[in-house]
Amino acid sequence: MRRERKLVGLAMAAVLLGGAAFARSQDVATTQSREQELLAVLRSETPESEKAITCKLLAIYGSPAAVGDLAALLGNERLASWARIALEPIPGPEADAALRNASESLAGRLLVGVINSIGVRGDAAAVGLLGKRLADTDPAVATAAAAALGKIGTPESAARLTRALATGTPDRDAVAEACVICAEGLLAAGLRTEAVALADAVRTAAVSEQRQAEGARFAVLARGGEGIPLLVELLRSPSKRLFNMALFTAREVGIPGRRDATLAEAVDLALVREVVAAKPTEVGAERAMLMIDVLADRNSDGAGKVVQLAMLDAAAAGAKPIRLAAIRALGWVGDAAVVPRLLTIAADPEPEFAVAAREAIGVLPGEAVDREIITRLKAANPTTLPTLVSLVGDRRIGVVADVVLLVDHGDAAVRLAAIEALGAIVDLPNLDVLVRKVAAPLDEAEGVAATAALKEAAVRMADRDACAEKITAAVAAAGAPKAVLLEILGDVGGARALAAVGAAAKSGDVELQDTATRLLGKWMTADAAPVLLDLATSDASGAFRGRALKGYVRIARQFVLPDGERAEMCRKALAAAGEPADRKAVIKILVRYPSAATLAVAKEAVALPGVESEATAAVAGIEATLTKPAG
Repeated sequence: MRRERKLVGLAMAAVLLGGAAFARSQDVATTQSREQELLAVLRSETPESEKAITCKLLAIYGSPAAVGDLAALLGNERLASWARIALEPIPGPEADAALRNASESLAGRLLVGVINSIGVRGDAAAVGLLGKRLADTDPAVATAAAAALGKIGTPESAARLTRALATGTPDRDAVAEACVICAEGLLAAGLRTEAVALADAVRTAAVSEQRQAEGARFAVLARGGEGIPLLVELLRSPSKRLFNMALFTAREVGIPGRRDATLAEAVDLALVREVVAAKPTEVGAERAMLMIDVLADRNSDGAGKVVQLAMLDAAAAGAKPIRLAAIRALGWVGDAAVVPRLLTIAADPEPEFAVAAREAIGVLPGEAVDREIITRLKAANPTTLPTLVSLVGDRRIGVVADVVLLVDHGDAAVRLAAIEALGAIVDLPNLDVLVRKVAAPLDEAEGVAATAALKEAAVRMADRDACAEKITAAVAAAGAPKAVLLEILGDVGGARALAAVGAAAKSGDVELQDTATRLLGKWMTADAAPVLLDLATSDASGAFRGRALKGYVRIARQFVLPDGERAEMCRKALAAAGEPADRKAVIKILVRYPSAATLAVAKEAVALPGVESEATAAVAGIEATLTKPAG
């Protein structure tokens, strides 16, 4: 909660500062006039609630001329924070002086607020008085003074904080936090030596391990290349917190986008050495895996050969967790050169290694990787062929003709891999290959794979009707799994698929009728409505009549339709409904979409048996809605 409040405060400050800059960019006379209007409010007997809003506006329109009136409010318990919001963005020494003066006479929360504002403004002239406040008997005041000195970030404030850190006054952890912030300011000002010294003071002080870790992180970053030995020291620390901070820091040093090639290579090499030297214990393996992840993150835009070779070596032998981490990392730091080694691992009898290797190849970037896979595919033996074919599908490499030749291969593993790959790459002219496999699989496994592949392929075809035509032709074939093919047609959608599913719903095959009416009941386009109505009114047996009517009513209820079309659908549904419950469902739609057209249908429904009261209430409700004044 405290962090959320801080973020909200920072966001408000940013808005106000932006508004102040905007105001100063406007016509000076207009801004001054607005400022005088606001100051007049502060000087009046206006309620304090309005004065608070006035202060907020002065953060935008205020100038040094407003400082006196705002400073007068710094002792007001209810308006002090609003006054400080206005004072903080006002340029010039007047606001700084007003805050310093107020700090001499205030105490408690009011003093803490003023000190915070001094820190926000970075008033270097306040270092002396803040230094004295470090020994204040009020811990909140002393802590605020330390934080303000950190934000000011000058050598003088650093000296004050260093002494406070050594003496432990006011609170070492609070001072340590301020020291790190101060060190960041020093480094930004080009004072690297001073920044490093302050960070070192924190990491070696008698403070919490978290503060030591924060100091160590900045000490590494501030040193640049000279900080690598310290980074290694942290990576070897028995402390989990310090080790984790080392990982966090390693992600920042020489990273892509701000890359110092020499520094980046040195950090990578240090991480590689630590991975290689990792002890074969549970903790050692875990740390090695985490360092491998950092190497992968650092080099995801292209790794140097040192990292790539190190990952290849780690993937080939050693503790299982480290091997798996290295294999996965190769997917991010590798290129076409690592494909042969990963293919060897992909044939490993250990499933975890095989799967990790295939996944790594699947995400390797670059067309060179695709070319390497295609070349090996053409000369592969039955042992490696399934993996290569699967990779063609994983990477969506467009060698459809080569894969089609393998769907009838003598090896079952190759056949299944080819069928699955076609789901990702097959084009419309070759879709018949999958349709045939669904219609006449060699075994159950092949049927399952072919069904999944055909569904995947069918839903991505640009020409839905042409795709549906091929599947529809198979539905008519003797012995074909018609229900399965209908399910796929339902996923494809479109006019041709709708016609085929509608025809199946009127066939004499109960299983097909069951499947088809279920699919029509959840059809995603309104053109299914006439088909459903026809089934609801012509199904002689009545077995699926109710389902068809419910599907028709669903379209009237859920889809975006013109008022007249929806009303006419409701009229037809009422005529087709044989049960009062179905009619009541339709009447609810009329109330849900009140219009002149639905009102007319509701009036007609009053004469229907079993729903007289519901229809009468619907008429009254719709009329009330239609006659209700706008707004």
